Amino acid sequence: MRNLKFLFIGLAMSTAFPLYAQTGGYGTHKFLTLPNSARITALGGYCIASVDADINNVAQNPALLNVKMDNRYAFNTCNYFGDISYGYLGTAFSMNRYGTFGIGIQYIDYGNFELTNEYGDNLGNFNAKENSLNFSYAYTRQLFSYGASIKTVFSQLAEYDARAVLLDLGGTYADTLNGFTASFVLKNMGAQTNTFSNDKETMPFEAQFGIAKKLAHAPFRFSLTLHDLQKFDLTYLDPNQRTTQIDLATGLPILQQFSFTDKLLRHVAIGTEIIFSENLQFRVGYNHQKRKELGLETRLSTVGFSWGFGLKISKIRFNYGSANNHLAGYTNMVSLIVNPNDFFKKK
Repeated sequence: MRNLKFLFIGLAMSTAFPLYAQTGGYGTHKFLTLPNSARITALGGYCIASVDADINNVAQNPALLNVKMDNRYAFNTCNYFGDISYGYLGTAFSMNRYGTFGIGIQYIDYGNFELTNEYGDNLGNFNAKENSLNFSYAYTRQLFSYGASIKTVFSQLAEYDARAVLLDLGGTYADTLNGFTASFVLKNMGAQTNTFSNDKETMPFEAQFGIAKKLAHAPFRFSLTLHDLQKFDLTYLDPNQRTTQIDLATGLPILQQFSFTDKLLRHVAIGTEIIFSENLQFRVGYNHQKRKELGLETRLSTVGFSWGFGLKISKIRFNYGSANNHLAGYTNMVSLIVNPNDFFKKK
């Protein structure tokens, strides 16, 4: 339990450091913050404390990399809004007592754009895309796992490009006998090595803490993730938003106020998995920040909620995740996980 105390101390210390924190609309290479798999999409966009054989979890927390992922290959794709698509590819291999290694590619394609000059003349088309090549390592000792990922990021927007080298660090405490897991992650620490212009932009650094609990006598596993711990106030006031409420005493517009509870809950993402069997799971999730930022005051609907399922069909694992990010539409993501060895096992 001594090491578990260190995990919580690290959480407290990280939130006190004056790191470059940013919310949506600030910083670059933000595609790294998108949920990388259908399962993560279904669980509210975050899940850093599930210790199992899902190779996609490495992008959430490198400390989740384990021997069960050996020789597994994951393929994930999401048809995002408009012509945007993104996804994640990953695999892992174990070296026994030396630990487990992983390789992943995270990418996003913004599609084709029409290129014009200042007079509106059509000069052709250009493409915009970003990708990250990740190398991960994790080592497990008794109940604790420690992991790191090095990310080489490349972004291309027309004739402009930028590159960065980033680091993820994670730690996980897993009490499998009682079905309890706790994890702490520092994500996207680093800087640009080449910039779009002469100014270096901030990276999407994020500190996260999460727990997961599998009930002993029921097919439920609950997860809770606290994200963006490097900055408490994630609220945003749109300076262009018009308001009809005027303070009669001062004649000035009345700005929207946010409660302490609202600010606290914007860090929370929760998810539930109903594990019917190894071959069938159903998942639901909720992300409060998404609901508050992307929902309309007049009609919140199910913005911020997500759901999905997992199936094992023969030797292939199929996962689907859907998230309601806005009334304009849903995002849908599919994942396939295979182990080539399964196709060559003797019956």
